[in-house]
Amino acid sequence: MAAGFALAMVVGAGVLMIPAATMPGYDTDFLQALFTSTSAVSLTGLIVVDTPVYWSGFGQGVILGLIQIGGFGIMTIASLVGLVLADRIGLRGRLNAAAEVRTSGLGDVRSVIVGVLRTSLIIESVIALCLAARFFVGYDEPLGRSLWLGVFHSVSAFNNAGFALFSDNMIGFATDPWICVPLLIAVVSGGIGFPVLFEIARHVRSRTRGVRSRKRWSLHTRMTLSATGVLLVLGPTVVLLFEWSRTLGGFGFWDKMLVATFQGIMPRTAGFNSVDYADVDNATLLITDVLMFIGGGSGGTAGGIKVTTFALLLFVIVAEIRGDREVAVFGRRIDARVQRQALTVALIGVALVLAPVVALLAGTNFDLDVLLFEVVSAFATVGLSTGITAQLPGWGQVVLIVLMYLGRVGSITLVSALAARDRGRRYTLPTERPFIG
Repeated sequence: MAAGFALAMVVGAGVLMIPAATMPGYDTDFLQALFTSTSAVSLTGLIVVDTPVYWSGFGQGVILGLIQIGGFGIMTIASLVGLVLADRIGLRGRLNAAAEVRTSGLGDVRSVIVGVLRTSLIIESVIALCLAARFFVGYDEPLGRSLWLGVFHSVSAFNNAGFALFSDNMIGFATDPWICVPLLIAVVSGGIGFPVLFEIARHVRSRTRGVRSRKRWSLHTRMTLSATGVLLVLGPTVVLLFEWSRTLGGFGFWDKMLVATFQGIMPRTAGFNSVDYADVDNATLLITDVLMFIGGGSGGTAGGIKVTTFALLLFVIVAEIRGDREVAVFGRRIDARVQRQALTVALIGVALVLAPVVALLAGTNFDLDVLLFEVVSAFATVGLSTGITAQLPGWGQVVLIVLMYLGRVGSITLVSALAARDRGRRYTLPTERPFIG
């Protein structure tokens, strides 16, 4: 899986170096191409060149293709190819695909993979039509360009990539609900995770048929939806609180609500921005760092350590404070090994953020707040930026490339390795308790 994503990033960089991929007068070096390719495949959205100005229609199409590859997942695409060519998936392919899409068993891998493809195309198509209609009717864009803008931004939003075909991203549409709301729907749908989408769809189908589903909501879905709901309220509230008279000062009340909602939800690894983050308050930057680090749902297009990891760690803390012997979530006991996995993922994430920040602080003249924002955005594959990406030295951009790659594949491979690793001892060591706190 890790090798597949790396190969896709390198091949994408090679294609982007073709002269036809850039506008006349521009010449792409390997670092620029690799950064853009990695950002697209990892679904990040950080850029070192202005996408609509620098890349030609062909180059933008390559970026769109790389985003879709990153969204589907390398193992999912490989399994789809196997289904098309041979109408079957081998055991190894099913194991890899099951790990990538977070399915519960090998028997349903085929249906899940087809479901991923169907769900992605349906949501992307509906959002693309809504956006295209708005660009055509509201902004007098030609029909062909309206369709292209709709498709590009729909795919970018559903896959939480954050690439835009406007130099100011979505700032020019900050108060247009016909643009912002479809983007928000796509971002939340893609970021919540395919396992949750499939379970919601199953319950909806049961209700529409008049059949009450006997299966209760899974613990994963309840944790994901609960944590997501809290973060969807917390993000916009924080933006309103700290930016009311700052970046939101020039908007009316309802426009403030829309802009705050947009900017409060986008840190869930989407990367679109309707305000300039170079102008926001430092407190907003810090809270946004936290939201980006948490990320979205497992088995989807979002990055970060994932909301279930964060929620589980909160339950662990609550259980310890209350003196409970076991950690219980929604009436279910959480195995100690799962707790250690969550703690490992979170702490490794902290380390992967801290080390690059220290290196960039020592090697550049940028302040801590903007460097932390940039590094967290790269690790969590968000794509929000205060505008310093292109100003970083070459080695600094390489650091972000590595972070984007690890952010896309690190959590998957790490959790899979932890879940598959089972090293038992034939003896029990003596127990001793160190002082904690």
